[in-house]
Amino acid sequence: MTTLAKPAMRPARPEFSSGPCAKRPGWSPENLRNAVLGRSHRSKLGKGRLQAAIDQTRAVLQVPDDYLIGIVPGSDTGALEMALWSLLGPRPVQLLAFESFGKDWVTDVTKQLKLDAEVLDAPYGKLPDLTRVRPDADLVFTWNGTTSGVRVPNADFISADREGVTICDATSAAFAQDLDWAKLDVVTFSWQKALGGEAAHGVLILSPRAVARAESYTPAWPMPKLFRMTKGGKISRDIFEGATINTPSMLCVEDYLDALKWAAGIGGLTELKRRADENLSVLADWVAKTPWVDFLAEDATIRSNTSVCLKVVDPKVTALSADAQADFAKKLASLLEKEGAALDIGGYRDAPPGLRIWCGATVEADDLQALTPWLDWAFAEVSAELAAA
Repeated sequence: MTTLAKPAMRPARPEFSSGPCAKRPGWSPENLRNAVLGRSHRSKLGKGRLQAAIDQTRAVLQVPDDYLIGIVPGSDTGALEMALWSLLGPRPVQLLAFESFGKDWVTDVTKQLKLDAEVLDAPYGKLPDLTRVRPDADLVFTWNGTTSGVRVPNADFISADREGVTICDATSAAFAQDLDWAKLDVVTFSWQKALGGEAAHGVLILSPRAVARAESYTPAWPMPKLFRMTKGGKISRDIFEGATINTPSMLCVEDYLDALKWAAGIGGLTELKRRADENLSVLADWVAKTPWVDFLAEDATIRSNTSVCLKVVDPKVTALSADAQADFAKKLASLLEKEGAALDIGGYRDAPPGLRIWCGATVEADDLQALTPWLDWAFAEVSAELAAA
């Protein structure tokens, strides 16, 4: 077994976690000195910072002026659940399930809300047949599969003349990919993803069509307080004007404002997408010349530029049992973490065994360049251990 010399240079920032993700370049706790601490979030100052977060989100993501943006509890999950429980029921429902979170939404819709929904699914690394999406049905889907490294290439599969509403989990797509707002009625994300913010807060964006659904439809099931977005048959506008349903962390809000300021300062969405694309290209160039590894999403047209999922394709490893393959991948990630070369890059627990490397805009391409020799070194080390066993 050939061994490789340990690389001489480590990534300057080895944080490649897919959530919470790496802080923006140059981040420091000092940037949070203006946080509204020890004050009510409902004070004029507190609501002002929350409104600023909403306004700057609209500016950076280029959200249409007539869409509502609110900050809600429970991260992306809370925002998405709020939409599911509030809006689904009056029409047929379709769900796209091609990764772990999409499968979670299937469970919630079919087992908890007990709706007779049609599930369009696909194995990890692939997309369902998007031609089966119906304009008369409500649609729930992830734009970018955080746990599979697969994204929809565009929104062409959604009819402009649709009768249903589209509910899009965009948590690992926002700030890195183009979202077709005209085709999306609900968009949710958490700022802990692409901008590296601190966890527990979700962002809920509603189109006028989603607002109309919320105001014209009363769900048959009891509605928990955290999911209520209407009052007296009207949308609760205060949620979308800086008044949150429960108490937010103003420290986390300030951290998000810092990330938004950075994003706007480097060129906004255009530059954020460019950086993510450049980061993906670093790994793509390495994968192209590295025989032991491949993308989980083999089709480049549907490959994520944020949550990049890799699989080990070396015959010595693929010949192992599924448990042994999973153990091999865990050893790769553990060794890289022990060396301080890459932190938290193990594949998602429900996904096929492999590695998952965040390539969003807060990650530097130079750090990914520095990472690739370490990946080869770690593979050689774990392979040697396997051969000696």
